[in-house]
Amino acid sequence: MTVSIFLELVEIKAKIASIWPFLLGMIFVQANFQHVNWGVSVLFFIAMLLFNMAVDINDNYQDYTKAGNEAAEWKKHTNIIGVNHLAVNRILILMASMAAVAGLIGIYLVWLTGWPLLAMGIFCFLVGYLYAGGPRPLSGTPTGEFFAGFTMGYMIMLITVYLNLYQTTALTGGLLLRILLASGVAVMAIAALLLANNICDAAEDLSLNRRTIVYYLGKQRSLWLFASFYVVGYLSLIGSVAIGDLPKWSLLALISIPLIYRNVRGLFRVQVKKGTFILAVRSLGTLALVTVLAELLGLWLG
Repeated sequence: MTVSIFLELVEIKAKIASIWPFLLGMIFVQANFQHVNWGVSVLFFIAMLLFNMAVDINDNYQDYTKAGNEAAEWKKHTNIIGVNHLAVNRILILMASMAAVAGLIGIYLVWLTGWPLLAMGIFCFLVGYLYAGGPRPLSGTPTGEFFAGFTMGYMIMLITVYLNLYQTTALTGGLLLRILLASGVAVMAIAALLLANNICDAAEDLSLNRRTIVYYLGKQRSLWLFASFYVVGYLSLIGSVAIGDLPKWSLLALISIPLIYRNVRGLFRVQVKKGTFILAVRSLGTLALVTVLAELLGLWLG
């Protein structure tokens, strides 16, 4: 397996969706508590990336192994395992190894920081597997966008905050809600990315017996839901600034609205995986960049 095939297998371009909430968590902690625990944060970052890569390998593995004879052409010409003639057993070993290392790091962090991390970690591991595995994968149900956005956008930020504060601050209900509001822009952008993927794959998903939210809402309503995700994300950012959890300079991220609006309109016009899905990817990257830079600027300027 070449490096380029490996990077495609683990969907390296999508890793911004997990790195972004981690960075938002670090900024949130510094802005509100002025305390960063670099040791456990770096360990969690490594475990998070390894597990995220294992999940993406599992997505490709499950799609390949579960596709029936009617999807033979799809397996041969679309799925990365079939296209590159990868050995399924080796893919399974690679995936299990990454998940195992991530799990061992997680167990060490639980021993170091306490049971709340265990509960959060179990939830993330279950969602990570069930997203593509099990008898009815979450990715093929109307709940896929919710679980992807909530787990990656919120849970990664929540764990990051917890690991930096476990020695000094308890996870109260109020703090959980504050983190949810501050992570809202990431939660919504990640959910929008998954929804855009499902909109573009509507016909293919139907042939693979997947019943995503697009199946129930139809394309037009799904597109309006897609647009509304960004609106809610921006409102979450504004709300977090309004209550003082994010620096006022974070509002500079709103300069991205015209670009996001243009990308949304592009998907409204045409829904093609190889043509316009990239617009949702660009929106995610744009929002990640501008929110992190704006919030870091706010920390610097005070």
